[in-house]
Amino acid sequence: MTRHSSTMTPRIRPVPPNKTAILSALDVGTSKVVCLIARLDPIEGSDVLSGRTHRMRILGIGHQRSRGIKGGTVIDLTEAEKAIRLAVDSAERMAGVQVASALVNISGGRIGSHHFAGRVALHRRNVEQSDIHRVIEVASSHAQDAGRSILHALPVGYSLDGAGGIQEPKGMVGEALGVDLHIASCDPLAAHNLMLAVERGHLAVEALVATPYASALSTLCDDEAELGSVVIDIGGGTTSIAVFHQGHLVHCDAIAVGGNYITLDIARGLSMRLEEAEKLKNRFASCIETEADSRDILSIRQVGEDDRDVNHSMPLGQLTRIVRPRAEEIIEFVRERLEKSGFRVAKGQHVLLTGGTAQLGGLTDLSRRVFGTQVRMAR
Repeated sequence: MTRHSSTMTPRIRPVPPNKTAILSALDVGTSKVVCLIARLDPIEGSDVLSGRTHRMRILGIGHQRSRGIKGGTVIDLTEAEKAIRLAVDSAERMAGVQVASALVNISGGRIGSHHFAGRVALHRRNVEQSDIHRVIEVASSHAQDAGRSILHALPVGYSLDGAGGIQEPKGMVGEALGVDLHIASCDPLAAHNLMLAVERGHLAVEALVATPYASALSTLCDDEAELGSVVIDIGGGTTSIAVFHQGHLVHCDAIAVGGNYITLDIARGLSMRLEEAEKLKNRFASCIETEADSRDILSIRQVGEDDRDVNHSMPLGQLTRIVRPRAEEIIEFVRERLEKSGFRVAKGQHVLLTGGTAQLGGLTDLSRRVFGTQVRMAR
């Protein structure tokens, strides 16, 4: 069986705690492709960076307008390969190094979450590392039967003889070891095509990472992960969701809607070219209307009857009235998906917004009204 036909995506190999390493990450999004090259330097234990063994130093970064990607899924292999090549080449030139492999994110392919339980016999002996691997394999087998590509198999907690809430069972004694395993998975063909686009650029895929998991790891502080938080990453073509509870990822999801829909609404509503609509969105758009919006006048370029651009003036409030309904729809869509999955945002739970579209003016306030809890912009 080849690697691509397997339900298991490539697994990342841990970096030894005392070794320096070069790491490359590739973010293949709907609006842009970004490649980052960094050096990992060993560090001693720290309360601020608990559980971290290395500090990252950025060596190079390259970005390119995305091509051949729609809703986080590859729709044109050749165009996607070109964009990836250009982003990687730009990062390599800045870093002064060549990379042979990269960690690659995936946001398309109907990312989903499932929880499975596994149990193995111990016969009243100490739990060894091999037993932990064995019980995880037992729980993972259920997900493999579903024909999905497994991105992450993350233990939420272990149990010994039915007593749960155990985080580290190694060395403990019991009759049977159980595990509650959270599986993040995606459609195999979506994963295959993304890996193919990367590998056609002579770059090996070191591991596939679910975008919502990567976004949460990069924005959540330890306390937020422990107390419970929801991270919403709103990109150009997808919006991904990660739910953390007691320090563990317990749910992830992704929907094929994002900031590009706001750009389309502006282009249609104001008869503008997409490029001009995107610029207008980035510079002036907000989803909260203020008294000043009726007084502030914008000068825009519209497409005239003869297909030529003509100058036009309009109040800023007109733009806000176009943007707000779509922004509300995205946030409401996220709220509904969370409620259907059983992870409704509770009062007092933290919500973090990240991604390019999350920078839309007033979106934090709008989200606070929809969820009824604290919302902050994460960077």
